[in-house]
Amino acid sequence: MEDIIAERERKRREVIEKARSYVNSLKGRYSSFLIGSYARGDFNVWSDIDVLLIGEFQGNPVERLLKLDFPPGFEVIPLTEEEFDRALKKNNPITWDVKSGVVLRDDLKLCEKYNIKCVN
Repeated sequence: MEDIIAERERKRREVIEKARSYVNSLKGRYSSFLIGSYARGDFNVWSDIDVLLIGEFQGNPVERLLKLDFPPGFEVIPLTEEEFDRALKKNNPITWDVKSGVVLRDDLKLCEKYNIKCVN
């Protein structure tokens, strides 16, 4: 049993580093959070890597995704800071994940601005 737990912890750390490496490769100012099952630790073999990416985007979400080059297995959600702010004010479920997520990068200082407990 301990081997299984250790393997899951190793896999989660590996995914966090892979996600952090991806967001750190992006040019520009972004704040980014690993959300979903890998952030919570309840992932399985079919889980994707959910990354909330907040930055200075142009166009609609589909146009934004087309401009981002993200690795296979990643599910990237690109929001502007204004969209993120509105989601927080409306208590959008995606913001629930941020509060329990893993900060990957915080150029916009959103953890401080919104008093989010940011776990590294």
